[in-house]
Amino acid sequence: MRTEKELEGVTLLGNAGTKYSDNYAPQMLETFVNKHPENRYVVRFDCPEFTTLCPMTGQPDFGHIYISYIPRERMVESKSLKLYLFSFRNHGDFHEDVVNIIMNDLWELMDPRYIEVEGRFMPRGGISINPFANRGDVEHQDLALRRRDEMLASR
Repeated sequence: MRTEKELEGVTLLGNAGTKYSDNYAPQMLETFVNKHPENRYVVRFDCPEFTTLCPMTGQPDFGHIYISYIPRERMVESKSLKLYLFSFRNHGDFHEDVVNIIMNDLWELMDPRYIEVEGRFMPRGGISINPFANRGDVEHQDLALRRRDEMLASR
């Protein structure tokens, strides 16, 4: 069981009065203490209902966002992540930008050992765009380069 101290800062989970921001809101993100920082394990999120707007036309873009990270001391709380991702609903940016924004916001929030974010967007005009961004600390630079090479080779 987690202590109250370990749950400090987790305010959205279990809150029936949750408000959904439909404008980009990185302040929605919350973290909690990783009880196993000595273990090098992977946390994966599969977010199949991501929406954002085309910055030129204002039309909706629908995508599937995959987030994987190796935590250090802090971990992202999943309800806050859901609300954060929802906040892109009226945010106008290109797919490549959105994936990098998500990765950078989560990197700043948690300071993980490694993180990767992949977007698989529905085709528009007959073209799918599937950006991949990743980042690793000094110990995980080789992993970051290897994963990028794997992504390039798989296409």
